[in-house]
Amino acid sequence: MIVLDTHAWIWLAADAKRIPAAARHAIDATDRVGVCAISLWEVAMLVAKGRLEFDRDTRTWLQQALALPRVELLPLTPELAVESAGLPATFPGDPADRLIVAAARLERAVLVTRDARIRGAEGVKTVWG
Repeated sequence: MIVLDTHAWIWLAADAKRIPAAARHAIDATDRVGVCAISLWEVAMLVAKGRLEFDRDTRTWLQQALALPRVELLPLTPELAVESAGLPATFPGDPADRLIVAAARLERAVLVTRDARIRGAEGVKTVWG
């Protein structure tokens, strides 16, 4: 499994060419692509704030992006909550980032992200460019 950070999921669904070759190769080579439940909220908030716009309503976009081949929704579970709270104190405090990283750790998966703060954090394997 590969886990996608929110921006990577948006780009996979809307414009996969924006994802660097190394990350695309990792996505193409896996049989399962995980999307953390918090990413749905992040997308909805980006739309609500006017920072992201789709050619269809947000609910439809989310449903269609989750229906992409091999994509699986990773739910917020007690294990995920505890894992995210247990990340090192040096890890960035953004709750969505913590949950996404925790999901990758629980799945023992590589996280596809361009976020340099996450890529520099210990305890999570990442891929980007």
